[in-house]
Amino acid sequence: MVTNEPNVSMAGRYSIEETCALLGMHRHTLARYTAKGRIKCGVRRSTTRKFYLGSEILRFWKAQL
Repeated sequence: MVTNEPNVSMAGRYSIEETCALLGMHRHTLARYTAKGRIKCGVRRSTTRKFYLGSEILRFWKAQL
């Protein structure tokens, strides 16, 4: 987990890879936190891929302090 606040747009949508890079964690760790409900994701209708809102990334990061 990174110690510096992630630089994200509050309304921006970030892919799994981008979210992992911003938070400094492995994709399996992110998947585990998502399954436990510690961080929420959305799903793109056109591609059915998960995304994370910038506001949710910041909320999760602040909760880990």
